[in-house]
Amino acid sequence: MTIIVQIDYLRKTNQQKFCTCARCPTARLRTVNLPEPRRSGILLQRYKRFLADIRLADGSVLTAHCPNSGSMKGCSTPGSPVIVSRSGNDKRKYPWTLEMVRANGVWVGVNTSLTNRLVREALENRVINDFGPIDSITREIRVSAESRLDFLVRAGGRGIYIEVKNCSLAENDVALFPDAVTARGVRHLRELDRLRLQGHRAALIFCVQRADVRRFLPAAAIDPVYAETLRDLYRKGLTVLAYRADVQPGQIEITEKIPVFAEE
Repeated sequence: MTIIVQIDYLRKTNQQKFCTCARCPTARLRTVNLPEPRRSGILLQRYKRFLADIRLADGSVLTAHCPNSGSMKGCSTPGSPVIVSRSGNDKRKYPWTLEMVRANGVWVGVNTSLTNRLVREALENRVINDFGPIDSITREIRVSAESRLDFLVRAGGRGIYIEVKNCSLAENDVALFPDAVTARGVRHLRELDRLRLQGHRAALIFCVQRADVRRFLPAAAIDPVYAETLRDLYRKGLTVLAYRADVQPGQIEITEKIPVFAEE
């Protein structure tokens, strides 16, 4: 089953309970409309991490918000085609948002604020079906004084703590994470392992927003500490999953699971 999510910024309550029967809308494909207008353009530069200058087809230049704290390695080359959308919030200093970049012949989703929505929809619709039938999903769960995790999923009477990471970097046919050194990412790994050792179910899900990859590996050349920590905890029993998305202008399809740590 394929999930199609057309990008928007609708909000839901922190906890959602839903039926999983075949007749329930939450058990079927769900489509959310992308707010208009959206435009295609050419990336001139990404700078100050959260800003990008875009040249539109009419020759005008706009500055868009870039909702991605990573390096965007391989996805920020000047001259790359891009898709931007305009927010309905008139109070935003930069009303346009960089949604996706064309790289290596495919569209790559770089808006990390969308990632959790995609994963939540895939969980609800059983595209991500590694945990059995789901009873409820709660967002942004505080697990320590320093950390929150993205979801607490209840399935089969048990809770599963889930952290989600957006993956946009690829080399050849391999999805790689992270694209920059991430102490925060290592902290999340430690939190998941602590919960696992306490007897809870814990999982890390990589949402790979590009269609040109077949497997996932940690990016040891970029952050060896994160890569070694992830490998170690995976060997000890932490659930690590990677799901690939097909990214097209206006919509993103979460399509299938890809292997992790395969062919190392």
